[in-house]
Amino acid sequence: MNMSQSNVVKEQYIVYILRTSANTLYTGQTNNLQKRLEEHTKKSSRSAKYMKAFESFTLVYTETFATRKEAMQREYILKQLTKSQKELLISKTNN
Repeated sequence: MNMSQSNVVKEQYIVYILRTSANTLYTGQTNNLQKRLEEHTKKSSRSAKYMKAFESFTLVYTETFATRKEAMQREYILKQLTKSQKELLISKTNN
């Protein structure tokens, strides 16, 4: 059996946007979205310092990438957008 067969789990990297209880947007990236959202919810030591300031949040946007490098590049691009540009991106994917 070689490594190219389908039993090998391909890792995925996810860029995500959260809407906080104060209606701000937070952009991040991870290879385990469920675990990352739990860290933010529990305000664990691994949670983003920014997210600890808010009561709650909602996941409003995700993109998936094959490599961490691609995800980090996309995260950087999204973080450069204005809030209104991010809102437009979110609204396009939710329609």
